[in-house]
Amino acid sequence: MGVDKFYLYDGRVQTLTCDLRRHIFGDININQYEQVFAGTNEGFNEVWWFYCSASSSTIDRYVVYNYLEKIWYYGSMGRTAWIDSGLREYPQAATYSYNLVNHEFGVDDNVSGVPVPIEAYIESAEFDIEDGEHFGFVWRMLPDLTFQGSTAATPQVTMTLYGMNGSGSGLNQEAAKAVARTSTATIEQFTNIIYTRVRGRQMIMKIGSSGLGTTWQLGAPRIDIRPDGRR
Repeated sequence: MGVDKFYLYDGRVQTLTCDLRRHIFGDININQYEQVFAGTNEGFNEVWWFYCSASSSTIDRYVVYNYLEKIWYYGSMGRTAWIDSGLREYPQAATYSYNLVNHEFGVDDNVSGVPVPIEAYIESAEFDIEDGEHFGFVWRMLPDLTFQGSTAATPQVTMTLYGMNGSGSGLNQEAAKAVARTSTATIEQFTNIIYTRVRGRQMIMKIGSSGLGTTWQLGAPRIDIRPDGRR
């Protein structure tokens, strides 16, 4: 992690392409660069960097590079040190509350000794049909989720579909009660199909959870969408 980009070394130093470059370096405290540190999580083919956001003087953010899949992800978390599993069963990290915690263990945040739900979500980029030439109308969604590993009796997530008039615009206003600007549905273990009525030129799908003891894996959900006019 350099001043304004990431680098890798494979016999020579070269720039590492980062999809999150603007997001990371546009919100980093350059006066606290000395606090930045990195660690590996070889069990998941990852390199982690911890740093201070622009409004913080202590570490509160992280960014991760998965060198096997060549993808990036980020989040908010305060850590002061990190060591990979190695001789231990799990990676360990130090917190600002002077605790050593195991990572990749359990499904909740247990830093304080009291389990707290982890708010997790994944959100798609904007998508359309026919390059946005027509509005799309979504009437049915087929989720593809598994809750394997959850400790909650009834784990669930929410699936939200946002409709927009155009790329970069705000969410659609409701023109009628029958067609909504957004649609949110609760998905449980045996939810096979969701019926909805959402219209937009561009759409975004978001799936997330905030329940205690809930962990989930997303497969390839399907959306039934058809052309629905140009305006």
